[in-house]
Amino acid sequence: MIEIRQFRWPDYDAVVGLWQSAGRDVVPRDELAAKLLRDPQLFLVAVAAETVVGVVLGTYDGRRGWILRLAVDPTCRRQGIATSLIGELEARFAALGCPRVNLLVLPEDTGALRFWQALGYLPAPDVLCSKPMPAPR
Repeated sequence: MIEIRQFRWPDYDAVVGLWQSAGRDVVPRDELAAKLLRDPQLFLVAVAAETVVGVVLGTYDGRRGWILRLAVDPTCRRQGIATSLIGELEARFAALGCPRVNLLVLPEDTGALRFWQALGYLPAPDVLCSKPMPAPR
């Protein structure tokens, strides 16, 4: 049985391991602490037998929701865990009145693109622009 619940700090090391196994960047503790001040209910884990087997980080800026860093333990894939995490996250976005949810998929990741399209997410021809910000002094 899989339980989907809000992230707790004791989950952090397991979440880091999942992100690393999926090739995702790890969100450092201080950055995550700042994010959790705003919308902690949007950082979810999937737990089976007291083990974190999936994670998704969502955020909402008051206009758009974003889905970031979805990962599932490689030994637990194809069991509906990612779909369950996204379903719960979408319900939480809806409860906040979020009108649209965005996410980024690398163009060469065709498996991920198929997954997201099966859940109703459609590719958009937008161009992503990004700028790293200097650390606070």
